[in-house]
Amino acid sequence: MPGENTVEIPIDSVRLDGFLDVPEGSTGIVVFAHGSGSSRHSPRNNFVAERLHEFGLGTLLFDLLTEAEDETYANRFDIGLLTDRLGAATKWLEDERGIAERRIGYFGSSTGAAAALRAAARRPDIGATVSRGGRVDLAMDTLADVTAPSLFVVGGRDTDVLELNREAYDELGCEKRLEVVDGAGHLFEEPGTLETVATLAGEWFVSKLVEP
Repeated sequence: MPGENTVEIPIDSVRLDGFLDVPEGSTGIVVFAHGSGSSRHSPRNNFVAERLHEFGLGTLLFDLLTEAEDETYANRFDIGLLTDRLGAATKWLEDERGIAERRIGYFGSSTGAAAALRAAARRPDIGATVSRGGRVDLAMDTLADVTAPSLFVVGGRDTDVLELNREAYDELGCEKRLEVVDGAGHLFEEPGTLETVATLAGEWFVSKLVEP
């Protein structure tokens, strides 16, 4: 279950709380970047993480902001800060947790998807990215630099975000795929829709992080 292994990630002058779960024998690990107003406790991201464990993948869910930082609303949309935090957490994972032999992927939701894509653009060794209802348009100026195979998953009823995803998708030069989940809104609260996201993500990450 996600959350069994709690960690603290020191980044600059702060310490960010997280849940790290790495199943024995896993060869890939997925770092989650949550959306605005969310945290490592996100029920949707934890649901996806549980499903990824069934695919044999490890996961790291962590707070991109401290509680004090999150009280300042503008910080939630400071994509530069969120990108830096994601990159630093990835380095911590490699340096402190001995997962250098595992390939890393990013799963981003809402604003976190922009941070995930920006962080991937900085690191060509990132193996794959998945965006769930992502504000990928907030990474528009760096999308051409993303080399990681990238999957965008958007709800069919989330029309504004879907249009933004289509525009951003055209800017990607890497291997890419856009999946529209019929009947789903922005939060994928409709029956079966989040399960679809989790399965799509699991299959994508396995094919890019695990399979030769």
